[in-house]
Amino acid sequence: MGEVAQQHRLSEVETVSTFSALGRVLAAPVTSGLDVPPEDNTSMDGYAMRVADVPTVGTVLPISQRIPAGVVGQPLQPGTAARIFTGAQVPPGADAVVMQEQCEALDVDGSAQVKVGVVPALGQWIRRRGEDVSHGQVVLSAGQRLTPQALGLAASVGAASLSVVRRPRVALFSTGDELVMPGEPLKPGAIYNSNRFTLRGLLEAAGCEVTDLGIVPDRLDATRDVLRQAAAQHDLILTSGGVSVGEEDHLRPAAQAEGRIDLWQMAIKPGKPLAVGAIRRATGAGEALLMGLPGNPVSSFVTFVLAVAPLLRGLQGAPCRLPASLLVRADFAWAKPDKRREFLRVRLNAQGGVELFPNQSSGVLTSAVWADGLVDNPGGQAIAAGDTVRFLPLGLLTAG
Repeated sequence: MGEVAQQHRLSEVETVSTFSALGRVLAAPVTSGLDVPPEDNTSMDGYAMRVADVPTVGTVLPISQRIPAGVVGQPLQPGTAARIFTGAQVPPGADAVVMQEQCEALDVDGSAQVKVGVVPALGQWIRRRGEDVSHGQVVLSAGQRLTPQALGLAASVGAASLSVVRRPRVALFSTGDELVMPGEPLKPGAIYNSNRFTLRGLLEAAGCEVTDLGIVPDRLDATRDVLRQAAAQHDLILTSGGVSVGEEDHLRPAAQAEGRIDLWQMAIKPGKPLAVGAIRRATGAGEALLMGLPGNPVSSFVTFVLAVAPLLRGLQGAPCRLPASLLVRADFAWAKPDKRREFLRVRLNAQGGVELFPNQSSGVLTSAVWADGLVDNPGGQAIAAGDTVRFLPLGLLTAG
């Protein structure tokens, strides 16, 4: 998928408020125009002093000034201490801060003094200028997806707006005459269209602009029509159902008539049927990518997180790859592996291992809700309790 993403990488860039940039992908690096912190400051409420002025425990110093956060103090006079509060700039001349819990405030004949209960170490409880970020440092790189903490970092260097890649535009539809929407009567032979909700939610969580084209009848002409419509204004067309080889599965011939199919199957379980290709735009202005997912709910979900999510990241210039797997202990046995590479729905337990959902059928959507990750198991490999397996957290797989 990396090569496909690179060929169709989005080039349009927009500037958005840092407040509104959550989940977006940076189009340009963020460089700091200042040191963070801008000056030495204290990480504790307490007293700023000179180490040389406190040779022994119990030394008493007069308090020469009070420095709240946001106030710049005067140079500290030798033999005195400054009352100081968390975040406040350390006054010139001070080289240590002693927390207030290790000091005793005194009032001697109306004069504020402090009895120091420790011998301070040079630099203690002082955050140095530029300790976090230095002037000119690149703090966020192009291609980086913006998390809440990344937005905080951008704000800390004064970035009020950010240059980001525009959101991918995705057209979504399902095929199948058996599908009905929740709230409609469930006729004999019909099923509710759960994939529409799952895939739309996954797309929105990935930061896409989604056009929901609903349910398309199981007819070749209808499928061709919706592909042409979807290709006009979208970067990706995502479908569920219709990718098998039955007489009522029309996506493949429709896509071949309106564009091309480059991949039809993947050797994975669940999710063997997977169409990857492109649909021509009627205007002649390029093409829209096509990904056709299986109709079984778990197959649709798993193929999205394994194939669609990395592609969407790559279109925006972020790395087009799966997150690194974690090595964990299997607290289950898998005695009859499939010849295909399997992705088993599992959940971490309190003992640090993973447990297996008892029904791994591709139609059991409860397994995807119960699980917090997938075990990536090579084809033909049995698993015994206690074996080390590769665990992919769903939170990382589904994140944008």
